[in-house]
Amino acid sequence: MIGVVAKLKIQDGKQADFEQAGKDLMAMVKANEPGCLTYQLYKEKGSDTDYIFMEQYATSDDLKAHGQTEYFKAAGPKLGACLAGAPQVQYFDIVE
Repeated sequence: MIGVVAKLKIQDGKQADFEQAGKDLMAMVKANEPGCLTYQLYKEKGSDTDYIFMEQYATSDDLKAHGQTEYFKAAGPKLGACLAGAPQVQYFDIVE
């Protein structure tokens, strides 16, 4: 399994737009990607502008397929318009 954490800083005032785009994307991922075991947006406690997406994929092919979906590509500009900087994305291997 592969874990992904994407850290995102959002422009103040853009939180509602970002959260809606994130919710829409989560719904599409959860409905259409059985190889994506977790895809959840979180807001950092005590912060108005810091968020993460926590993701877990069964295989590297599932992760690759996620990035190729039309709804992921369509969400990019909506999410990107809310960002206050480049996302920080980290990849993890499961420890069993």
